[in-house]
Amino acid sequence: MRFNIATLKGNHFARFIIVGLFNSLFGYSIFALLLFIGIHYTIATLTATILGVLFNFKTVGKFVFNNEKNSLIVKFILVYAVAYLINIACLKVFSMLSIDLYLAGFLMLAPMALLTFVMNKRFVFAKDSTDL
Repeated sequence: MRFNIATLKGNHFARFIIVGLFNSLFGYSIFALLLFIGIHYTIATLTATILGVLFNFKTVGKFVFNNEKNSLIVKFILVYAVAYLINIACLKVFSMLSIDLYLAGFLMLAPMALLTFVMNKRFVFAKDSTDL
């Protein structure tokens, strides 16, 4: 299977993954930096999530769903609030299992990306598209 730009044009999920990689690098870097300087993982995750949401809103809206409506920010924030709660619950489980939180945060990237894509597509940027 060959990669080409035309494939990306019609595939929201592929664009979400590409934009998401950049956004995840941004968010994870904040999370890891805050852990490194001694911030509790719940606060580190909350801070990374808040900054990530602000950063992600425009990139996901514009490059993934071709939508620049600022009025969607409340729905977008709700999606990430739900994702934050699920992420914290999972990190708590990893912590209870004595799994390194750097690794745990990294392991949660893919499931959180899938969850936020589905919620954004169905709840925030809902259209008649069926490319998932």
